[in-house]
Amino acid sequence: MTDATTSPAATPEPIRLGLNTFGDVTADAQGHLLSQAQSIRNIVDEAVLADQVGLDYFGIGEHHTEDFPLSAPDVVLGAIASRTSRIHLGSAVTVLSSDDPVRVFQRYSTLDALSNGRAEVILGRGSSTESFPLFGFDLANYNELFEEKVELFAELLKEKPVTWSGNTRAALTNQEVLPRTESGSIPTWIGVGGSPESVIRTARHGMSLMLAIIGGSAARFAPFADLFREALQQLDMPSRPIGVHSPGHIADTDEEAKEQFWPHYLDVFGRIGRQRGFREPTRESFEMEVGPHGALYVGSPETVAKKIVATLKVLGATRFDLKYAMGGLSHDKLLHNIELYGTQVAPAVRTALTKEGLA
Repeated sequence: MTDATTSPAATPEPIRLGLNTFGDVTADAQGHLLSQAQSIRNIVDEAVLADQVGLDYFGIGEHHTEDFPLSAPDVVLGAIASRTSRIHLGSAVTVLSSDDPVRVFQRYSTLDALSNGRAEVILGRGSSTESFPLFGFDLANYNELFEEKVELFAELLKEKPVTWSGNTRAALTNQEVLPRTESGSIPTWIGVGGSPESVIRTARHGMSLMLAIIGGSAARFAPFADLFREALQQLDMPSRPIGVHSPGHIADTDEEAKEQFWPHYLDVFGRIGRQRGFREPTRESFEMEVGPHGALYVGSPETVAKKIVATLKVLGATRFDLKYAMGGLSHDKLLHNIELYGTQVAPAVRTALTKEGLA
């Protein structure tokens, strides 16, 4: 397999550092939970700050729950587009399986127009499946829904009349889908949590790979990064970037970051664990994930920057998106997290990788 840390083909693009949120309901400075509406309005302010401090991407993940009530990310991204000038905007992720690929394309090509070409899409199968019953889809068709809809979306990205048929939506015959983008295509990624089949599907459709790492060492995902590069070569397709999405929180010191993040992490992941039948986090498991070989990027700017550098190197990746919010954290702490990420972490990461010839 390719050595991701030394291959000159492993980092074909400049390093990009972004932020993701799931629309978590946040708190005020006194710790009182804000309304869902205010939490959504605060996301716009957070994205504006991300643009101001020089970050490259701001993504909003689609969810449909009390904790994550942001069910229409593209609407919020449109508001953000009107108040920003350079940061790229998109999903993190769009649950394509329970949506219509034509409408997804139209929404994001419209966002691309409003943002002057800054729209991107990250597509996913849906690890949170509440959208399936909400929109009338059968989870028994989980795999077929995604496979067919990604196939159609790949055709839509060509921005030419589409002819397509399948089992999951009505057929299209020489159908124009509008609006077209000025650049000719929307940058599209597929979020992958650890399935070789998903990695190969991403390569087959010529999309970029976003590795969602929420537990364990990033090094465990190196075989998937290698598989992606090898699949592109075997398919005689051009190289595509690899990105990483992982949760975290930045404060002035390591201890401050951990103490701010831990109770909210325990609450959110404890409830998710009880719902999905996996083990709830303990303080010991949390400390392991915060450590150098875990999936949580929690700490001071120096600590988080070093960990991001190590992750990008071991995977040969060129993009890192920090899932920065956690339900119950206050808006002011999230703003400080964004400021530190843009003004201290991002420059440190780029400098370190440039010195090693990787950026």
